[in-house]
Amino acid sequence: MALRGSLKDFGLADILQLIHFQGKSGVLTLEGEKDRVKLFFVEGNIVGAISRRRQEDARLGKILLKRGYIKEEELQEAIQEQARTDKKLGSILLQKGFVDKEHIKDVLTGQITETVVQIFGWEKGTYEFTPQVIALDTVDEKEVSIILDTQHLLMEGLRILDEWSLLEGKLTLDTVFVKKIETPIGLSEEELDILSLVDGENDLSTIIDISGKDGFEVATNLVSLMEKGVIEPKSAVPVIETPKPEKKETAISYSLISIFAIVLAIVISILSMFFSTANKTKNTLKGFIASKMVENLKYKIETYRFQHNTYPDSINTISNILDPWGRPYIYYYGNDTFTIKSLGADGKDGTEDDIY
Repeated sequence: MALRGSLKDFGLADILQLIHFQGKSGVLTLEGEKDRVKLFFVEGNIVGAISRRRQEDARLGKILLKRGYIKEEELQEAIQEQARTDKKLGSILLQKGFVDKEHIKDVLTGQITETVVQIFGWEKGTYEFTPQVIALDTVDEKEVSIILDTQHLLMEGLRILDEWSLLEGKLTLDTVFVKKIETPIGLSEEELDILSLVDGENDLSTIIDISGKDGFEVATNLVSLMEKGVIEPKSAVPVIETPKPEKKETAISYSLISIFAIVLAIVISILSMFFSTANKTKNTLKGFIASKMVENLKYKIETYRFQHNTYPDSINTISNILDPWGRPYIYYYGNDTFTIKSLGADGKDGTEDDIY
């Protein structure tokens, strides 16, 4: 029987743990707003990933070329043969001796990891796991078998999610950048390295693959370049000023003092509403981030218990992260249970805005 449901009710971390600890083989299909992803499992470990949005073969060829592992003419020859035979690009490159097996394996491992990690950021979607026998050559190059430890990938995904929460709203793995300044000055060596990979076609995930650097490091450098005005997102829409409404004549005549008093009252009223709404929106966003972090901390606590047969004595044993209001998370435990929470916007324990 297939396992299916909503990611709101049963998160990705819980699904992956269940498949891993039960040693299941099969296909996990995840449907989100922007993508449809299939993860392939053999005895609880991930052996392949397919994304509808990401053309992995095309990215594989581009990354191998950009890293200097293959030549342009070799890639074109392999692509032409792929069109005739419908074989996987990696298999063709290996059979022709154009690239080493380890280079293929390195790139494919990175692609699978990125595909899984980006799902951790999904706020909503559906999942369905179908148990079945998986042949490795149906999801990957037959000559390159990739088996990723699901538990390790879980920890890596949550670590990256922790880091990337600092960059929330600035970029995603699909963001494509274009250069605004061709010969910038005053950049660090790391920024110049990353800037050389910005060509208006490579998205963030491809730049990470090509660079071979840590994803968060690459993203941080791109944000720095963006803040310095060197690059901008390709999809950026110019800000258009809203035309000021035309003044209308009023039929009623007021004295100057009366008009001033009315305008002042309106301005004060609008400002009060604005700041009230802004604070509510800000706290709502912080509450969402806090709830995500509580989920991550719960998983880390359970993982610690699984490894050490006891809960950690202190939350600092597994993380020193503060909640979005700059306060430590509240943690305590008993023999068979634990509690981890944020005190919310008011900072008071036991109130309605506590986040578990």
